[in-house]
Amino acid sequence: MRSSPSSDGCYALVGDKHLLFSPSGRSFLMFGKQGRSWVSLFGPMGDAREWPDLVWRFVELAAAHGGRAAFYQVRPVALPLYLDCGLQAFKLGEHAHVTLPDFDLKGAKRANLRSGVNRGEREGLSFEVLPPAAVGAALPELRAVSDAWLGQQKSREKGFSVGRFDERYLQQLPVAVVRREGRIIAFANLLATDAKDEASIDLMRHLPESPPGTMDFLFAKIMLYLQAQGYQRFGLGMSPMAGMAERRRAPRWQRLGRLLFEHGERFYNFRGLHSFKDKFEPVWEARYLAAPGGVAPLFVLVDVAALIGGGVKGVIAK
Repeated sequence: MRSSPSSDGCYALVGDKHLLFSPSGRSFLMFGKQGRSWVSLFGPMGDAREWPDLVWRFVELAAAHGGRAAFYQVRPVALPLYLDCGLQAFKLGEHAHVTLPDFDLKGAKRANLRSGVNRGEREGLSFEVLPPAAVGAALPELRAVSDAWLGQQKSREKGFSVGRFDERYLQQLPVAVVRREGRIIAFANLLATDAKDEASIDLMRHLPESPPGTMDFLFAKIMLYLQAQGYQRFGLGMSPMAGMAERRRAPRWQRLGRLLFEHGERFYNFRGLHSFKDKFEPVWEARYLAAPGGVAPLFVLVDVAALIGGGVKGVIAK
């Protein structure tokens, strides 16, 4: 995982997923089980030469236990792996990333972001990246920020494709913090590997009373930090159901996804996520669900929602 060009494998550190390794141990996939669905998050990681066999093993293992295999949030380049197993691909949304060597705060296009960073500095905001060894001492402050953020959102901790505030998990990765008058008011944990190709973040939390633009300040500073460290790309995450077809003749799956994007934001704020990421002028790339055909994808998505929400009650309770 540490040598992988992708930061996706860091989600294995959350500790809420099963791991299936190749015989050599050079590749693995992580998955959750809910109902009849065996759902792999992101697909296989590690040595790409072993991916076809690992995908087949997972499909056969799920079938042997009466389950249906599915692969959630997979990249376009990997789709042939799943199609060869008889699965179908369904678009889930679009993932955003920023090309770090080209990123800066100069020019007219970055004026709003630049003014936000300058305003943050005038407001007394400071930025720091805590190495894993230093995270433990900051946990009480981080916990206070996290609890306040969850309270404001009227939400609970999630899982599976979303990390949760877990002390063991947080202490395995660097954490970027924003301070004001010495007090931590916002933080995000950094998902990064030794390959220094792609980095991303998982938890993003801030105090309700943080100055406007605090998260813009945090994101911009993280990107400049990673750029200085030699990373090539910064992942902003996925906007669910974004980029879906609007035409009447579009597949039913895409039309359903578009409706969810347009009308589901009162539950998930999909549009707000997409708009926030768009201000960094990212490159957007599709992400897919690979699953059996027929009605199976709908059942899989219900099970994925339960995995993320911590069960059916978690989905209903937000």
